[in-house]
Amino acid sequence: MTAHTTEPASIYGSIEPLLPHVTKPIQYVGGELNAVTTPWADADVHWVLMYPDAYEVGQPNQGNAILYEVLNQTSWISAERVFSVWPDMEALMRQHKVPLASLETHRPVRAFDVLGVSLSTELGYTNLLNALDLAGIPLRSADRTIDDPIVVVGGHCACNPEPIADFIDVAVLGDGEQAVLRLSEIVRAWHASGDQGGRLGLLQSLAETGMFYVPQFYDISYGTDGAITKISPNRPGVPYRVQRWILTDLDEWPYPKAPLVPLAETVHERYSVEIFRGCTRGCRFCQAGMITRPVRERSLPVIGTMVEAGLEATGLEEVGLLSLSSADHTEIDQITEQLAERYDGTNVSLSLPSTRVDAFNIDLAERLARNGRRSGLTFAPEGGTERMRAVINKNVSEDDLINTVTAAFSSGWRSVKLYFMCGLPTETDEDVLAIADMAHRVIEAGRRAAGRRDIACTISIGAFVPKPHTPFQWVAQTDPEIANDRMRQLKQRVRDDRACGRAITIRWSDGHPGLIEGLLARGDRRVGKVIEAVWRDGGIFDGWNEHFNYERWIRCAAEQLEPQGVDLAWYTTRERPATEVLPWDHLDLGLDRNWLWQDYQDATKGRAVHDCRWDECNDCGVCPEMGVDIEIGPSGAALLPLRVVQRSLA
Repeated sequence: MTAHTTEPASIYGSIEPLLPHVTKPIQYVGGELNAVTTPWADADVHWVLMYPDAYEVGQPNQGNAILYEVLNQTSWISAERVFSVWPDMEALMRQHKVPLASLETHRPVRAFDVLGVSLSTELGYTNLLNALDLAGIPLRSADRTIDDPIVVVGGHCACNPEPIADFIDVAVLGDGEQAVLRLSEIVRAWHASGDQGGRLGLLQSLAETGMFYVPQFYDISYGTDGAITKISPNRPGVPYRVQRWILTDLDEWPYPKAPLVPLAETVHERYSVEIFRGCTRGCRFCQAGMITRPVRERSLPVIGTMVEAGLEATGLEEVGLLSLSSADHTEIDQITEQLAERYDGTNVSLSLPSTRVDAFNIDLAERLARNGRRSGLTFAPEGGTERMRAVINKNVSEDDLINTVTAAFSSGWRSVKLYFMCGLPTETDEDVLAIADMAHRVIEAGRRAAGRRDIACTISIGAFVPKPHTPFQWVAQTDPEIANDRMRQLKQRVRDDRACGRAITIRWSDGHPGLIEGLLARGDRRVGKVIEAVWRDGGIFDGWNEHFNYERWIRCAAEQLEPQGVDLAWYTTRERPATEVLPWDHLDLGLDRNWLWQDYQDATKGRAVHDCRWDECNDCGVCPEMGVDIEIGPSGAALLPLRVVQRSLA
């Protein structure tokens, strides 16, 4: 990294001639509203933040938007961005020997101190490898020199980075705001020391904190049955367990304040404010809910201030009130009521992610629809039967759903979307077929309530994938052929419904990508060879249906895993015993392993676990282990300033 003290030249002159020959060339130009360009000499530490997918997917990512501002608002740090380039652009870049470059200044990614990668989906791993190669950074951490950036990954996938352990330098567990600043301080001090100890010296300083995971400093031993027997550090000063970062008092971190306004079309174009972080509903399939505990709410005044400033800075006309379960905010009624009143008559509309059945009310829905069109409502029952919902701890009944949609249809709504999963633990064919019966009841209830027949229900079904740090981390994943067969049976059941079938639409995901996601989610370091083989065989953008190649993954998995004594089924459709050492056991997110196992046993018996926000502690371990607590309202305050915005002219 000694070379990084010299300002690298922009390579835009090499990029610009390629742009007329690719689709959506604007995504490679930069210069968006609110983008930050810091003179190289003004920063001691230079970051380039990457979301390993196309610009249209990565630019709206909330985590990257927050870190971009946190880093750039620190006087001695600069942060730029980079995304995966589309295959047409990649081909031209390789042909003309143009390396991957940042968007803000078009400097080579390899010139930066830190390449920070946000990993929210395992199917983006091949894109990570492709980006490293296109940037001229050696794939493996062990092959990098002092002239290469340190490759740091975060996001939900970082809670088991073992499949990509050979390709990264550092993994950050948990919240990133404080983590990126502390990492920057360590890099800055290392530079000030004259890069003492070289690259390994820097990684050693990070690992010794116990808050940054450096995979190459840990050895993995395997038994004759293929299972891990031991995970242990291989250097003095490196801890046996690495802890997670947890941000408290979200009001002190009101980001993003002024997110970038994209020049190219993206999947979401709204100002998003995270109204709380974490979830304690206890849905057993939900990794996000488990690994972000406890709940930490933003207060009503800060939310109001963020919305006002964000809209002014961007000119956007939709506000997304984001969290894992937004209607659970203790002041959600006041938030939506006062925001709706403030922006009544303007073009500003409010939106929530899918709403829990038991948290929905008509007043809330009316406020969300005030300045927008009355679109369909979205709920997520997840399971088709009461038994299945008890297994996954989704504590809502079918009657709750029917009562909720009846109220909605009575108030003028005409359509509803329901999310489900297929392949859940203990699931049977009948559990899935019951989804059709539920949709039938929804249509009938809607027709009675509305007094008309133009009522519609869309069923959207995804494949369940067991994830680390959840009660289902031990379960056998359902074979995709079984899941696909259940989907075909469900589709036929709906077709056979002469009374309501035409009003029901089914959308479902093929189960095969889910099996590969399962391999990557619960894999160990041996799976890294599969990822590299798939990438070398041309695999990129695996999260896109048109690019995903199941046969390629199956072939590469067989070629790379079988010589190591394991196979694809060993990682996916195999039940793990309670005593097996899991690849992520040395990564401490605060969750007590015994509690997770007991919750898994409770799942098989259909026993519910209550939300510790409102009931007694469930002893999951997070609060005492991490030294944190639940932070919820009510604040008893109002939006500041509470004023009605000038109404738009008709």
